[in-house]
Amino acid sequence: MPSNGFPTSFGRAQIDFVPSDRDAFLAAAKKAGVKLVGPKAAFLIQGEDRVGTVAEVLSKLGQAQVNLTAMQAIASGEGRYGAILWVEPRNIGKAAQALGIT
Repeated sequence: MPSNGFPTSFGRAQIDFVPSDRDAFLAAAKKAGVKLVGPKAAFLIQGEDRVGTVAEVLSKLGQAQVNLTAMQAIASGEGRYGAILWVEPRNIGKAAQALGIT
């Protein structure tokens, strides 16, 4: 399950999860007593790792005049990459259209 975490203030952090099975994730969090905030919308992008592939994704968003809130990308070392990116909630539809997601 892709995730991204970062500190928000002293002694506090935000961790964003992108579960493949939402219901199972929610049940596990409830069982563990973990308080969740959300959901938030994010895009999981993955594919063949090559020079410029992430730049192409960002270019599509830029051409659609969609700003990123945050992005994290990583290469797997096996010729593949993955990225999680967030946009403002009001731009979800615009970003999906720019990325060819229906």
